[in-house]
Amino acid sequence: SGPSNSEGAGKVSLLKRVPALKDGDFTLAECTAILLYLSRKYNTPDHWYPSDIQKRAQVDEYLSWHHANIRANAPKTMWIKVLIPLFTGQPLPSEKLQEVMEGLSTSLKQFEERFLQDKAFIIGSEISLADLVAIVELMQPVGVGCDIFEDRPRLMEWRRRVEDAVGKELFFQAHEMILSIKELSNIQIDPQLKEHLAPVLMKMLK
Repeated sequence: SGPSNSEGAGKVSLLKRVPALKDGDFTLAECTAILLYLSRKYNTPDHWYPSDIQKRAQVDEYLSWHHANIRANAPKTMWIKVLIPLFTGQPLPSEKLQEVMEGLSTSLKQFEERFLQDKAFIIGSEISLADLVAIVELMQPVGVGCDIFEDRPRLMEWRRRVEDAVGKELFFQAHEMILSIKELSNIQIDPQLKEHLAPVLMKMLK
């Protein structure tokens, strides 16, 4: 999710952020809130957001931790390697990527030791919304050539279990845009748009 200047997003979400959901007269922003709302409305299988209060609390715990850790670092790899160079016309210093990768590495270590441990999934033997939220963020570095799974066998095994639980075809369909994000570097950006957005994008990484 992030800021959006589109008129449609503004009508749905007062925060003008995407994703945003409109269900009849009801509107909702923020991806986690949307996922939880959909899981309740459509009575999804219990393992996604368990009725057991302790298991549900474990999902909530991960979702709270995720925002300040995995989500605070993983998407920055995409901005540094593809999006900011695309709009500024020049690559960012390699030290910036290294700084972000170090922060991400610390978060991944905590993810493995605190949440995964020796379990199949974050809260136990079945996949939940916690795994879904985590994998979407962790595929972003992969899409820009930073394979964070390569030297982390426990993380790689977890990813394979998530793929199998979701279904490999659906998994790669869902991540198709992220995995082909590097192709954006070939498109031409309007110079005026570059001039307007470059300073805004640079501020995001400070």
